[in-house]
Amino acid sequence: MQTKITARLQELLRRPELLVMSGGFSPLHARMSEVLGYEAFFMSGSQVAAYVYGYPDVGLLGLSEMVESVRRLTVACNIPIFADADTGYGNAVNVYHTVQAYIRAGAAGLHIEDQDAPKKSGTHAGRRLISREEAIGKYKAAVAAKKELDADFVICARCDSVGSEGGSFEDAIERSITYVNEGGVDVIWVNTLRTREEIALACRRIPAPVIAPYYGVRPSPTFEEFQKLGAAAVLYPSLTTANGLQATWELLHEFKERGPVVLEEWNKKAEANKWGMVPRTHDPLLPAEKILRIEDEFIPKDLQRDYKGTFGHDRH
Repeated sequence: MQTKITARLQELLRRPELLVMSGGFSPLHARMSEVLGYEAFFMSGSQVAAYVYGYPDVGLLGLSEMVESVRRLTVACNIPIFADADTGYGNAVNVYHTVQAYIRAGAAGLHIEDQDAPKKSGTHAGRRLISREEAIGKYKAAVAAKKELDADFVICARCDSVGSEGGSFEDAIERSITYVNEGGVDVIWVNTLRTREEIALACRRIPAPVIAPYYGVRPSPTFEEFQKLGAAAVLYPSLTTANGLQATWELLHEFKERGPVVLEEWNKKAEANKWGMVPRTHDPLLPAEKILRIEDEFIPKDLQRDYKGTFGHDRH
């Protein structure tokens, strides 16, 4: 019997081994992550805002836009989608509705920040928190909402106290403990931890699995270090986007200067790479073979397309 996707994410977050989540916004990137063996994918609100709508991450997107982004991802792959739900798009009543909307869209879990609305990017200046009492009420509402539809759905509280107005590391730890003990959340994400010591202290003191991305001086901890420090998971919100955007930036500049020869050079470089070129138009990233099988089985033979005698039949 196949494990339910929400229960699978719970297992991944509670096992001894570190969970490494790639992140981004794109169904194709989520499927690529699955094909390459990543066990979960993080849908980043900042990346949805930037790549789908061309907005900065300042709380401009609402529930309907984010739910649709969740649905696109869950349809495209079979690994758990852990989704950004910003501040829950309102008060505790909104949070209740948000959680159930994400569950119905197929997400395996979500995180809700304790920021004031409109929120700011979790790595940029200007963050401000709501009171502990309001945050606890929102997390209680989230837990109640998931119990009504799927008790295994993962509710994560993201605490943004480190680096926020009037915030501190100690406040982040105290809030996080309260979010677990009183709010009943499954997982804590302590945002913008800046030292290995902070990661270790957070993981030791908080009575729940801790997601602990690192935002300190480089180099970052290795996966082995994260596990030794006690982290349950680490995620990389722009892993599938930032470097690709840099490549696009460079390509557009070069193409404008030198023309189509640049594409030939990039293709040759990709072909020489030890992983080869990305399969852009066919399996395993795009279900081309499955579509052909469906056509062959259900479309009358005299209505089926002539693939072998038309342009493109030998192209990938």
